[in-house]
Amino acid sequence: MIAPSSARQALRRQTASDHDRVDQAYSTFDLRSRAGYRAFLRAQADPFLAVEAAIDRFDPAAILPDWPTRRRADLLREDLSDLGEPEPDPALLEIGAAERALGAIYVLEGSRLGGAMLARSVPPDLPGRFIRSTPAPQRWRTLIGLLDEHLVTPMQRDAAVDAAKEVFALFANSAERQKRTNDVE
Repeated sequence: MIAPSSARQALRRQTASDHDRVDQAYSTFDLRSRAGYRAFLRAQADPFLAVEAAIDRFDPAAILPDWPTRRRADLLREDLSDLGEPEPDPALLEIGAAERALGAIYVLEGSRLGGAMLARSVPPDLPGRFIRSTPAPQRWRTLIGLLDEHLVTPMQRDAAVDAAKEVFALFANSAERQKRTNDVE
């Protein structure tokens, strides 16, 4: 008999193409230049701020007590402000269920891991609170454990996967819009 895959494996497997689309969309930003880095942060801002605010409104404390320490929206706002960017006005999203919150958190926490690699390209004279916010391996392991604890049934995993796919799409679409805007400028 085959052992059931973990919730993380299900999320990873079922969102692989979505993750690849986001990686591809953001890989073209030149993080070494002020203009390229500013465009990268603007592309991050709308989806990131909207998703994090939706998670806040859902209030995941019952399933993820350390959520407040994982938040990075203020870091992103501060970096944008340092670059002379206006306060973003993200869309209003709703999470609605613990499974969806976990799917969204999975994407945001995964972006922290990816950001650690991207941060190496950002010159030290540019604001980097958001991209340099250090991934904590223990927090990632805690999240993986919570995914397995809370996403037990196929329906729960499907809800988390659907939310993760929606979040990945928000990020990819925002990057593509930002690139079109930069092509016009």
